[in-house]
This record gives sequence, structure tokens and C-alpha cells, in this order.
Amino acid sequence: MAIKADVVLKDLKAGKFAPVYFLQGEEPFFIDQISDFIEENAIPEHEKGFNQMVMYGKDAQMNVILSNARRFPMMADRQVVIVKEAQNIYGLGKEDVDNLLIQYLQNPLPSTILVFAHKYKKLDGRKPLSKEIDKRAILVNSEKVKDWDLPKWIEMYIQTKGHQIDSGTASFLAESIGNNLEVIANELGKMFINFSESTKITKDHIQKFIGINKEYNNFELTKAIGQKEIIKVNKIIHYFGQNPKNHPLIPMIALIYNYFTKIAIVHYNAKANDGELARKIGVNPYFLKEYRIAARNYQIGKVIDCFTYIREADLRSKGVDSGGMDESAILREMIFKIMH
Repeated sequence: MAIKADVVLKDLKAGKFAPVYFLQGEEPFFIDQISDFIEENAIPEHEKGFNQMVMYGKDAQMNVILSNARRFPMMADRQVVIVKEAQNIYGLGKEDVDNLLIQYLQNPLPSTILVFAHKYKKLDGRKPLSKEIDKRAILVNSEKVKDWDLPKWIEMYIQTKGHQIDSGTASFLAESIGNNLEVIANELGKMFINFSESTKITKDHIQKFIGINKEYNNFELTKAIGQKEIIKVNKIIHYFGQNPKNHPLIPMIALIYNYFTKIAIVHYNAKANDGELARKIGVNPYFLKEYRIAARNYQIGKVIDCFTYIREADLRSKGVDSGGMDESAILREMIFKIMH
């Protein structure tokens, strides 16, 4: 049975290592977390020259990988073999290649830690290799964090680093950066180096150390649209127009589409209680009031019209009937139609 990434990391930090790890799935962040920890900590630095090998799937045949795994460590208790980009191993998924790994799994060398970092997809769970991995290896299925779970993940990640953040600021950060855990972790890392003790992260910190304007950002834009704050919306999109590289149009269109999708869900679930509705639209109940206000400001007929305006903007952003409009003009026109 697959094990959660945080459980595996906890065991690794406690010094508990297994002979084989198979890390697979769409989210590379958790795969990198585990494989990087093993690479950095499984054996002492002075032993790595002879007893640690990092290979890449596109350059490594399965028989060569396993030949290295069967090698005994040199003047050490164990060795490490890590296969990065393992999804590119030639022939993986074909019976003859899979059988080589199955044979190894049935009798792995206890002194070897063999790690497969298989990113962006999973093995076919119906095939014998997947069943053997599930039975005999540490299997991690690295799933994408859902958009509605991202603020909570940010809160938990920051706590593991010894700091705190409230749910509102975590949501602001999630909306501003997007669902890329590696980027979020890197940006937070830049911020953490400025703190000498445990700190409560605020929007001021995020603006100062990450560079996300606490007034002019995606989070504030959708909130202002929902509340029909026309002056504030115009200030934000003017700011975006002056910083187009940091605020590209296509992700902006997707953001606004997702926002109105949630407003539509509010309309179609008018009788749902707060907890149920929050789950349906995928937000923290703390933010539910914002969506109820938006639903009052945009009746369902208007929401349907807004989807039309968003679709028009999407086509124009891809060069269809754009009339020579630049990204800033396309955004301004879409927002004007939505709010009037």
C-alpha cells in the first residue's frame, strides 16, 4: 500500500531506511523532497565518492541500474543508488524490463538503498511490476495538492519550518503564486533566511521578501470584482498593465474563470450549509462570506454572461479576433464587461 510522503520523510529523519523506494506521480515536489533527503543524508559525506551513484533514466538501462544496486558497498555499511527521471528508463512498462526489476524486488540487497524518482505519471497499476512494488518497496504516490487544499498545505509547510501564518495570508500567497509547490517553497525559503527566530508571516513580509504587492495582486483582484469595487479593480489592472511580465494574461483569465465557477456553484447550492458549500467550492469556510456577497452582486444570468466575456478574452489572448489588442487591453475590456 502506498505511503504518504510526510510519513516516509519522518521515518527517514529518524534514520529508518528501506532497500527500495519507488516515488511516482504528478507532483514532483514530494518526489524531490524524499530523493533529495536520501541523497544528502543516507550515508556520510566522506563515503559518497565510492558508495553513492546518481543516474538518470534516459541514460540508464534497467540491467545497469540493478547491477549497481547489487554491488556491495566499499568500506561502508551501505550504498545509495538514485535514479532520477526514472519515467524515462528505456523499456520500463515492457515485460522483459519489468521482470528484471521484479526479480530484484524479490531479493533486494539489504546494504543498498535504491531509489526510483518517477515523475509526472504513474506505472500501470494493473501490471505485475506495480503489484510487486506495492508489496515489496516503499511506494509513494505523489499527488497534486488541490487548489482548495493549497492554503492549508502552505500553513503546514511553514509550521515545519518553525514559523506561522494565518489562513487568510496563506490563501493570499496561494492565489498570488499558484499551485506550484516548488516555486512556493523556493519563495518562502528566500523569506525564511531573513528571520532569526520563529515569526508570524504577514502580507507585509510577503511584499517585502517575495515581492508580491499586498494591495495589487490576484487575490485582491478577484475579491474586488466580487464586491464590485470598480475603482479598486481599475487600480489593480492598471498596476498589472504596467508589470505585464509578472501578470501574464492567460493565467489571469483562468483565475477569473475559476472565481466565477465558484460563484455559480454558490447559486446552484443555495440551500447548502456553510460547511457543505465550502467543500463544494473548495475554499476555507473563513472565505465563504466573500463568495456569498459575490453571488448577490452577480445573479446567475450575469454569471453566465461573464463566462461568455471570459471565453472571448481567452480567444483574443490566443490571437483569435484580437483586432491588434495587447494583453492589457484584452484584460481591461473583459473586466469592464464583467462589472457593467
